[in-house]
Amino acid sequence: MDRTELADFLRRGRARLEPSDVGLPAGSRRRTPGLRREEVAALAGMSVDYYTRLEQSRGPHPSRQMLGALARALRLTGDERDHLFHLAGEEPPRATSASPHVRPGLLLILDRLHDAPAHVVTDYGELLAQNAMSAALTGGTEPGENLVRRFFTDPRGHTLFPPEDRPEHARSHVANLRAVTAARPDDPAPAALVAELHSTSAEFATLWESHEVAVRRSATKRFLHPTVGLLELDCEVLLSSGDHQFLIVHTARPGTESHERLRLLRVVGLQNMAPATGRR
Repeated sequence: MDRTELADFLRRGRARLEPSDVGLPAGSRRRTPGLRREEVAALAGMSVDYYTRLEQSRGPHPSRQMLGALARALRLTGDERDHLFHLAGEEPPRATSASPHVRPGLLLILDRLHDAPAHVVTDYGELLAQNAMSAALTGGTEPGENLVRRFFTDPRGHTLFPPEDRPEHARSHVANLRAVTAARPDDPAPAALVAELHSTSAEFATLWESHEVAVRRSATKRFLHPTVGLLELDCEVLLSSGDHQFLIVHTARPGTESHERLRLLRVVGLQNMAPATGRR
């Protein structure tokens, strides 16, 4: 691990970004260009102290998951992401599997969706990035968490939807995972997820044996939010070609009660989600 070069690369990557590049408000006047350390740390899901130590060439060896989070936070290209991994003494992710790296252009689209919940997810359910509205709708999910695992093993995954809708969501998750594992039999990540859920969730195991197959498509979904209530949202699924990733956007039809509740969610759901704006 080359700590000096890694620190320099992180500092330069942070300096070239403006808050608007990552969907953040400009906030107070900045004495130096670029994002603040606390903003990068918040985007990457790490502590400010941890990130500061990396920039000061005294940090511990970052995990592969942390390197992926930094690449997304700094909006690195694929080549820059690979360079970041090499500086940390790690091999970049294999191209044959679903890439954990979200292209800067896709993240730019995500950042511009201020009034619609949206997230980027792999085809087998691993969350790669989400905007503030998506976090407000779902209660927040850490990058790297798998949404299929959450649905079958975490109570939060069930309470997000009306009880009568949950069986269909379960069938959809399993049918999509069936399609993914068949399309990429040499990718260990989807296979490992299937093995884990088959042993931990009786519901998953039963549905898996039914051998239904269906890829993820656009649909209408209903969400139960503890503050704003029931929202009926159109779910658009946009495929990122070649990367096995989806950009999923939820919108409400204008003039509906769900549209008004989505506007309310933007107000009440984001109040405590703004990153710190103190000095570096």
